[in-house]
Amino acid sequence: MTIVNWPEPDPSLANVLEGLRRESVDLDHAHAWPDASFRLLDEAGVLGWVIPDEYGGAGIGGRALVEGYLHLSRACLVTAFVLTQRNGACQRFSASENAELKQHLLPGLIGSDVFATVGISHLTTSRQHLDRPAVSTKPVDGGYKVSGTVPWVTGAARADWILTGGTCPDGEQVLLALPRLATGVSTHPAVPLLALEGSQTVSIKLEDVFLEDRLLVAGPCETIMRSGGRGGTGSLGTSALALGAAAGSLDRMYEEVQRRPELAEAYDPLCAELDGVVVDALAASSEMSESEDPAYSNESIRRRANSLVLRCSQAYLAAAKGAGFTAGHPAARAVREAMFFLVWSCPQAVVAAQLREFACGVQLD
Repeated sequence: MTIVNWPEPDPSLANVLEGLRRESVDLDHAHAWPDASFRLLDEAGVLGWVIPDEYGGAGIGGRALVEGYLHLSRACLVTAFVLTQRNGACQRFSASENAELKQHLLPGLIGSDVFATVGISHLTTSRQHLDRPAVSTKPVDGGYKVSGTVPWVTGAARADWILTGGTCPDGEQVLLALPRLATGVSTHPAVPLLALEGSQTVSIKLEDVFLEDRLLVAGPCETIMRSGGRGGTGSLGTSALALGAAAGSLDRMYEEVQRRPELAEAYDPLCAELDGVVVDALAASSEMSESEDPAYSNESIRRRANSLVLRCSQAYLAAAKGAGFTAGHPAARAVREAMFFLVWSCPQAVVAAQLREFACGVQLD
């Protein structure tokens, strides 16, 4: 399949992407974990992408990082998603003013031997309706006492470090580097998910966990997720994964088109639309990043990417016919994985736009 404006991958990624495609087949159940995939990423230097060069990494961001996510998610969405959660923690650690913490953590995160992840959805999109904060952080002598439940922690049981945070009694918030084996940390049993079970995303419970001041990543301040760092709710990184997953569905649909040329009536327009959104996403991540044109806003890109990944996966299912409706078929998996973008780091404005499309059949601005 040819998507005209899809960026060319770095030659060093060629073998990695092929390996990820092979490994992806076995990552659709709860007991899986992308160990082999992360070893491939390690060997190719991918795990150093977001680590600053002074700590031994490549320090890339912007367009280069978005391109990387496009390629990785097209090959294996589970691996790409787990990587974004790990990179989200690394980016927040890198942005911290705590030089001692950075020196302690970042050099070890270049490889696959140490795994970090994030537990911050309760500070952005999850559980914002609760009267009391999901996680409370009480300043005490020498650090903080942390209690509560952190939802949606990818690879919680595999993590060495979890970037998380909570709310202080005065309403200000902090981000902290949580050692998973700290006293008072427990991992909840896995809840069956519709898709991406191989990411082993679960909740963790914190009971009076004492974290020293040296583990403070940022804060205290109000609405801490709006300060420093990169990524976040509705970021271009999440959109890139949706676009990569859409391309993966079209890759497989192309096999059906080769046998039944009449399917090109749906396939060709989807490819053309994907081309357009990829162009805008890459522009938004580079020279157009400061543009006031709403077409280049994170929200606009995410809205279009969400719509595409859903429609591409369903078009592939329709093309695959009854075979695609059987458990284990790539089309069935593609549809389930596409649904993930309705709930993962999805701003309310994007949710509202998606609901309008469901209701009216068109997107309304």
